[in-house]
Amino acid sequence: MAAMRLTPDDARGAPSAVDLVSDDDRSVAADSWSIKSEYGSTLDDDQRNADAAEALSAGNLRAASDYSSDKDETEPDAEAVASMLGLQSYWDSQYADELTNFHEHGHVGEVWFGPEVMETVASWTKILCSDVSQGRFPNQADNVKSLNGDQGSKFLSSWSVLDIGTGNGLLLQELAKEGFSNLTGTDYSEGAIDLARSLAERDGFSTIKFLVDDVLETNLEGQFQLVVDKGTLDAIGLHPDGPLKRIMYWESVSKLVAPGGLLVITSCNSTKDELVQEVENFNQRRVNSIAESESSNGTQRESPTFQYLNHVRTYPTFTFGGSVGSRVATVSFLRN
Repeated sequence: MAAMRLTPDDARGAPSAVDLVSDDDRSVAADSWSIKSEYGSTLDDDQRNADAAEALSAGNLRAASDYSSDKDETEPDAEAVASMLGLQSYWDSQYADELTNFHEHGHVGEVWFGPEVMETVASWTKILCSDVSQGRFPNQADNVKSLNGDQGSKFLSSWSVLDIGTGNGLLLQELAKEGFSNLTGTDYSEGAIDLARSLAERDGFSTIKFLVDDVLETNLEGQFQLVVDKGTLDAIGLHPDGPLKRIMYWESVSKLVAPGGLLVITSCNSTKDELVQEVENFNQRRVNSIAESESSNGTQRESPTFQYLNHVRTYPTFTFGGSVGSRVATVSFLRN
């Protein structure tokens, strides 16, 4: 498997709430994205909530009420504390502190998954997009390799790129160094966007666009050839309503990735195989939905929305319980 799951019960040995949220000791890697507990009142949002709830029921997934609490409320367990990372209030507070630290000391803030993973994601994505631009789809044995800068830029400068849950925006800066130029970052925390803009201006990347936007109720218009997610899905999964919100995530992201475009997800809380399975589950839900709405034409067959392409194989690995894995998984999917 490509990664080992970090769960609230075993990742930290039952730490305190202070340990979980401190700047130095956080061990749950998630980008600057979390999900609002309330949704807008549009019919579209209501319908997406209803569809997600129905899918949860059909799949026997745990709903929000199952997270509850006949436990002593004065002693929150690790699962309850970890869910703080799925709440907007946590990230608003986090980025308010990081924005203050930037203005006072020039600090960039937390680099989720670390600089090496971020650089690997950017360079690996460059190779992937260059290959796809030339009609070469990756086989099952490639790795991140060096590519002539001019050669890569020739294919990448026209790609439209969206980073959902951009946080401090440093991943977009790395992608800009690799030759991408049409770059947009979104985050639902206004403080994160303020920090990302400030860092981009300081570091000479003022052409990167940053917008306040929630991926689950996005106001973005148009689609992107490349959508990247570094920790966003992890944060969604840490919300008490995580299973339902993950279903809504796939519905929303499928509308943001242009046909023929790519989705690249980096996670520390899902393995490569689990991400592939989650995509297959989403594909099946879409097929079933279309089949029900077009029951009069049972011969029509819908192709999968997303197709697995490849994953990073260069992350350090470790062995646990006879299984070999890594602490991070980066997986790419093609939008059909």
